[in-house]
Order: sequence, then C-alpha cells, then structure tokens
Amino acid sequence: MKKLLVVLLSLGLIFAFSMTASAVDVKFGGQYYLSGVYWANSGAVKEDDHTSRAFFYTRTRIQPVFTIAEGLTFTMRLDALEKQWGQTNFKNVNFSDEPLSRKQNPTYEPGRGVQENVEFERAYVTFKTAIGAFQVGYQAADEWGTAFSDSGTTRPRIVYLLPVGPVTIQAIYEKFYESDTAVPYGAAKRHVDADYDTYALAPIFKFPGGNAGLLMKYYANSSQRDPSLGGYKSNTYLIAPYMKATFGPVYVEAELDYWGGKAAEFDTGGTDRDLNSYAGYVKAQGNFGPAFAGMQFGYASGQDPDDEDVTQYPGGGGTSWNPALILMNDDLNTWGGGGVTSSPAGVTSKKYNMMLVNAFGGFKVTPKFQIDAAVTWAKVNEKPHGYDDDVLGTEFDLSATYKIYDNLSYMVGAGYLFVGDYFKGANAHAEVDNDYLLINKLTLNF
Repeated sequence: MKKLLVVLLSLGLIFAFSMTASAVDVKFGGQYYLSGVYWANSGAVKEDDHTSRAFFYTRTRIQPVFTIAEGLTFTMRLDALEKQWGQTNFKNVNFSDEPLSRKQNPTYEPGRGVQENVEFERAYVTFKTAIGAFQVGYQAADEWGTAFSDSGTTRPRIVYLLPVGPVTIQAIYEKFYESDTAVPYGAAKRHVDADYDTYALAPIFKFPGGNAGLLMKYYANSSQRDPSLGGYKSNTYLIAPYMKATFGPVYVEAELDYWGGKAAEFDTGGTDRDLNSYAGYVKAQGNFGPAFAGMQFGYASGQDPDDEDVTQYPGGGGTSWNPALILMNDDLNTWGGGGVTSSPAGVTSKKYNMMLVNAFGGFKVTPKFQIDAAVTWAKVNEKPHGYDDDVLGTEFDLSATYKIYDNLSYMVGAGYLFVGDYFKGANAHAEVDNDYLLINKLTLNF
C-alpha cells in the first residue's frame, strides 16, 4: 500500500511539473438581495382589502471575469434562485401560465421550479487588437446612456470599440431571433426572411466632468412574417442622444429617445403602420456635504387612440429606471403580480405612456446610516376613449439604509400613494382608494 502511494505521488509530481503553468486570473463579483414587501390595497379599490399582498423575492448573482492574457478576458454572469420565496411552479399570483420571473420559459410544465438552479445569463469574450477592441457573445443589451429607457436584458451581440482621442466609437450587431431553424413556427417560415437583427453605431465623447453619446440603431424585424398566414415585417430606428456632467456640486444627466420608421409592412393585405414614438428624461442633483437634493422628469409618448395608422408606444422608461416605490416600479410589476391596478376597470400604469415629476433628497446621519425621502406625481399622456381623468396619483416615499458592513446594507422603507382618478377607467362612478407599501431589503454586493 505504501509503495502504491509513493508511485501515485511520484506520478502526480511528474504531471504537475510537466503541465504548462496557468496564468489565468479570476475575479468574482456579484450581488445577493432579499426583499420583503407588504403592499396594501394594490388594486386601489374603495373598501376592498382583497388585493393586499405580502411576499418575499430574492436573487443571487455571480459574475466571474477570467483574465486569460493582457487584453484578453472572458466574462460570465450566472443568476440563481431568482424568484419569490414559496413560488414552486409557473403559476403566478394571477394564476396565469406565465412564470413569476423576469425569465420567460417557452414551455409550461405544472410543478416545475422557477429559477431553482443556476441560469447562465451571459458569456462573452473581450479582446483588444491593433485596430480596436471586440466583445463577442451573450452580453448586456438595451443599456445606453442613463438608466431611463434601459431594460438590462441579455442578447447575442458583436461589439467593436475604436477609441479615437476623447471619442470611443461603437459598432454593434445583435441577433434577436433566428428563423432558419424555428421549429415551433413551422417549416414554411424557414424559407422566408423572418429573422430579427439590429445594427447600431454609438459614439461616446468624454470630456472633463462627464460624457455624452449618440445611439443610432436600426431594427430589421421580419419575425412576424409567415407565408401561410401572411404577416408583416417592420423596419424601424432609434435615435438616442444622452449627456452626463458634473458642474461643481451639481450633477446633471439627460436623455432623449426617438423611434421612427415602419412599424408594420404587410406582405399581403393588412394596413401598414408607421412608428412615431419619443421619450425624454432629465435629472439634476445637488450634493451639499452629507445632504443631497434633486429633481427628475420622465416623459414617454403614449398611443393616440384616434390614430390607427401610427404606432406610438414602443418607447418608455424601461425596467431599470424606478423613480418611486410604487409608481413605475418594475419590481412590483415583476414580483407583485403587476403595477397598481383598479378593479373592475382593470387599469394598470405603464412606463410607455406617462409624464412623471419626482423630487428627492437624502441625508447621511452617519457614514453608515442614510435617510431618503421623495415625492412623485404622475399622469398619462394619452387617455383611452371614455376616460375622464389622466392623473395616476401623488406618492410620498421615505426610507432608511444602514450599512452593516461596507458591502452589506439593510433598507426599510414606506410609500403612500394618493391614487388618481385615471384608475377609475371609463367608469365615472367607480370609487378608488389610496394604497401604501412597506418594504425591507437586505443587499450584499461583492
């Protein structure tokens, strides 16, 4: 037995000394959070407590970056247990067959777990060459300029970056949908141009105290074409300039988004539709020692109910921009079964048809303890037929955050929404009532 161990040890040493030394350096980053929410009268219905909800939601995220050589890295992102506590299948709180998660699984299997295991979100290689840098693979998409209008999704992309003095030029190709092997839509669709691709040029200019950029993106979407059903294609574009700058104690950022082109061009029959949608955002924040205060304004054009030939709703605030705890908060849309909804009208607030003004401020009581407050007012820009009012409401938020460690923080907050009459819908006799939300959140960043 001793001789056998000596032989095995000798073989191990031989292999160890004969193997090429690895120079791979791995850096791990990520986040873990757990939120607990009590949302009273989420339906904003008068004298109705059936829409109050209490739930937890969580996510574990790990993002390793492998440095293979100087100028060559491989980046991954893995998410696990992105779900509500206690949700064990695809039936969400509305009892529909959609998963209660940001990840939309194409199949429904009763009893199947939601985000039970590790999900590989991103994997891409970054390499620098004499003519610029490249990023190739599944990587972050729908993130540009400010948080407004961003969605933080993942998409297969090829990005080329060329620095020219203070300007970095980005050329981007994305694959939304591949039809050549799309079995679920029938073999006939493979023989037509039914892909969905995008092409973008996005220069970014850096200057002392800030940066500015211009995104010019073209969407070639033929995924709705089908020779057996007719269908249509769309050729649209996005023009999105942004700016971020610091002027002494004041920080300012702004973004303007315009979508145009053809929203629908039918192969046979149908009525073609143009796309004409725009959104804008501006934020200013002053920092004064341990205190700060500021305002932000968001706008997204909605669909004109009297204009059937023009699509006006694709643009909006996105999912990354969450100005308040209740109004326009994507976490409630994802984990709370939808935004503020009034029954029986069934009206829900959306970020692609709104005007919002938000004033906020905060104070660092100690280096580890901070108090924040905000007031938000919002309305819709386009009312459906029969609606008497366009006001979504006025909301007051108050929160406190304590750093248990430099990387671990705990937040408690409360929001109270004075519900506007827009939620009455087309029923002028409907009665709506205010709602409020209590939240606590533990966040670990590493």
